[in-house]
Amino acid sequence: MIQLNIKMKNKEVLNDLFDYGYKIYQNEDYFKFSIDSILLAEIVKFKKNKYKLLDMCSGNASVPLILNAKNKNLEITAIELQKEIYELGKKSIEINNVNNIEFINDDVKNISKYTNNTKFDYITCNPPYFKTNPDININDNNIKAIARHELTITLEDIISIASKNINYNCTFYLVHKDFRLADIIVLLNKYNFGVKRLVPIYNDENSECTSILVESVYNGENYVKITKPIYIKAHKSYKNIF
Repeated sequence: MIQLNIKMKNKEVLNDLFDYGYKIYQNEDYFKFSIDSILLAEIVKFKKNKYKLLDMCSGNASVPLILNAKNKNLEITAIELQKEIYELGKKSIEINNVNNIEFINDDVKNISKYTNNTKFDYITCNPPYFKTNPDININDNNIKAIARHELTITLEDIISIASKNINYNCTFYLVHKDFRLADIIVLLNKYNFGVKRLVPIYNDENSECTSILVESVYNGENYVKITKPIYIKAHKSYKNIF
């Protein structure tokens, strides 16, 4: 796996998007996309070719780009709040000549302004992970702080918005930290999502859990399958890992 790393002005770099045949713009001063984003895109499985998909908290568009690489028949709407990160994603979409991603720069709470009340067949989200309280150290870099901490949106906001924008019996995929799992399940049930699959993620067999993937179905019953864990260091590629 050869990684392209072209340095540009203002600490902007153009990288290969791992094994997906696309390039992606990033900035070394901002919060770059992570393995969590790749695994979130990879866990999505399509039964047919044509679907409408919403990716919330899209960052620099890594998740929608990977999803497009997997299924070019998708109609993807992606939304990112932070202008600086949005601009990187917009450039990445353009340089890869992808024309089926509608990329929006706004708060995801305003998504209905752009969708004309369209409901989606799939929703994905890699949200800020950490609650805010007086004992939490917030990054001095405002862009990183908003990406990591619930400064502008909470977990409950995310799940509530997903419930209002998804078709019945359709799937919501979330990647989050394992220590938020109790909150995640309670809130998914509150907003009428049934939890179907949990995938724990570890760096290796000797490490503690780092993240968890959650698959849930709107208007579905809880019927939880906990799968074998993903060990990050055991894989050179994450393509088709599920």
